[in-house]
Amino acid sequence: MSGAESFDVVFRRLFDEQFPSLFRYLHRLTGDADLAEDIAQEVFVKLYQRGAMPDDSRGWMGAVGNNLLRDDRRTSKRRLQLLASQPEDLTTGSSPESADEAILSNERRDMVRAALDRLPERDRKMLLLRHEGYSYREIAHALGITETSVGSLLLRATSAFQAAITGTGL
Repeated sequence: MSGAESFDVVFRRLFDEQFPSLFRYLHRLTGDADLAEDIAQEVFVKLYQRGAMPDDSRGWMGAVGNNLLRDDRRTSKRRLQLLASQPEDLTTGSSPESADEAILSNERRDMVRAALDRLPERDRKMLLLRHEGYSYREIAHALGITETSVGSLLLRATSAFQAAITGTGL
């Protein structure tokens, strides 16, 4: 990159490519679409204010998003109450679900959210980042852990999630 214009072009492309993934990760982590959107936007504001692309942009965005979320949770007890509430339905509604399908879908979502909520925060973040397609390197950067430990930590987190979802405990 050689100047502000090329940074702007790269920034716009990164925003178009990565905002949806960052938003989904934060939404799944919080259960609050408005909070997830606010934090994802703030991540990109911080990136733009930085004026230069980090070496590992996805990892940097994940780390900044995690930090902003942590800061928000420290200052707002109201957000903790929202975590327990049902997230808004994000379906496009092209074909309406039957009442039974909607109930089953909501029950599955609640079961997954409850299982995730029983996991330690790092495990929950790790699983959600991996689900969003983050590489081991990006996960390591986002969570401040060594890349070599991601594989074993991810296996443990997956086992803990499976135990939580089947009700066998952690």
